[in-house]
Amino acid sequence: MFPKPKSALVPNTYAYESEPMVKATGFREYDARWLFGKEINLMGIQALGMGLGVLISELGARQEIVTGHDFRGYSASIKYALISGLLASGCKVHDIGLCVTPMAYFAQFDLDVPCVAMVTASHNDNGWTGVKMGANRPLTFGPDEMTRLKEIVLNSQFRNKVGGSYQFHENFPARYIADLTNRPKLKRKLKVVVACGNGTAGAFAPQVMEAIGCEVIPLDTNLDYTFPKYNPNPEDMEMLHAIRDAVLQHKADVGLGFDGDGDRCGVVDNTGEEIFADKVGVMLARDMSAIHKDAQFVVDVKSTGLFVTDPVLQKQGARTTYWKTGHSYMKRRTHELGALAGFEKSGHFFFNKPFGRGYDDGLVSAIAVCDMLDRAPGKSMADLKNALPKTWSSPTMSPHCEDEAKYGIVDKVVKHFEAVQSRGEKVAGQPIRDLVTVNGVRVTAEDGSWGLIRASSNKPELVVVVESPVSEQRMRDMFEAMDSVLRTHPEVGEYNQKI
Repeated sequence: MFPKPKSALVPNTYAYESEPMVKATGFREYDARWLFGKEINLMGIQALGMGLGVLISELGARQEIVTGHDFRGYSASIKYALISGLLASGCKVHDIGLCVTPMAYFAQFDLDVPCVAMVTASHNDNGWTGVKMGANRPLTFGPDEMTRLKEIVLNSQFRNKVGGSYQFHENFPARYIADLTNRPKLKRKLKVVVACGNGTAGAFAPQVMEAIGCEVIPLDTNLDYTFPKYNPNPEDMEMLHAIRDAVLQHKADVGLGFDGDGDRCGVVDNTGEEIFADKVGVMLARDMSAIHKDAQFVVDVKSTGLFVTDPVLQKQGARTTYWKTGHSYMKRRTHELGALAGFEKSGHFFFNKPFGRGYDDGLVSAIAVCDMLDRAPGKSMADLKNALPKTWSSPTMSPHCEDEAKYGIVDKVVKHFEAVQSRGEKVAGQPIRDLVTVNGVRVTAEDGSWGLIRASSNKPELVVVVESPVSEQRMRDMFEAMDSVLRTHPEVGEYNQKI
């Protein structure tokens, strides 16, 4: 039998090499993330693979799975440890090698395989690893599946059996690239900065954008898993500012930045101004709902209020539902409602037919942005952005908070604002117009200014976003109101960035 995983082991010891280590907090709401070496070891990853094989059986799915890995110094070894566990559980494994996450999702359709296990820490800093998993394409696991997987692995409820097999699919990226680029070329000649932060997308994004007809200005597209410039995350201002500088230097039409595993795309306009992904979503929703009557969209609670108030979307009959932040939640809700698309402020966009297959793919998003510009030949990216009603919005701000504490803190914050509302008290000088508590708490004041506090699903931190349709000062007022509540909890630490 396989040993029961320990929650902690000391590296450079006999025990560390002879027993699995799996820290329980690595099982997140909809995927798994650990600090490799400190919170999980290779035998722990092997245990995860065996547990995943059991869960696939329990879910009634065929025990056949696609696997791939992102570009980090340790990802390949983690993938092979995972594969050894999957094989032991009786799974047939289809390995597509080094890839972006959406390539693994595409492989489920292209190879007709029901399940996926993509080894990636997404945009997390070096040192982190993780696995994005699913057993019902195009969906990925949610809290129910992750809770059961955690139970199987930590309690060593493995049911290993013979019958596992392994197949490596040589040159699989060519099939993915062909699928994206088998389409008419853009009519408009677009000069595009393609920024990858030395992450996995650098191997594929420039080629795809050139193939659809763009003139590509590559920025940090060479693969380097030390990430010498910055962490590839298009929500971080450091990456956005690097894209801005390249756009201005080359007089580009648009800058597109891809995260470490290529399922998100950040956008900088032709004036060098970053457009937060929720505003890009409004622009795309305008473009798509002009073509498709009565379009339905799903957006996450971190996103701008314009999805409801924008007069163009209202005129075009577009309807929008706000939902929980998180790629699995959003993917599932977009799928369930049959929405045309789902937009998340982090840059995860989910396009259903005719635009996509329902999963998040940064390159599909980038192509959608280029198509939008192609359909507006006389307008720049800045023109399209400036046509939106003006709002002042913050980037995503994340104060540190330990995994063990963060959900309890958010529960207290939700209760605080519910009490404020019930007593008729004011927030940032105004009565509360609306409270949304589907995912943390989103507090909207009477003038439409709002602030959100929720727990990060994949890192030891909270998430704070604020926006105002009135003024920058009102946005700052909402931030002070949110932050002052957080400061009553000593467990909440410093922010990664602030307005």
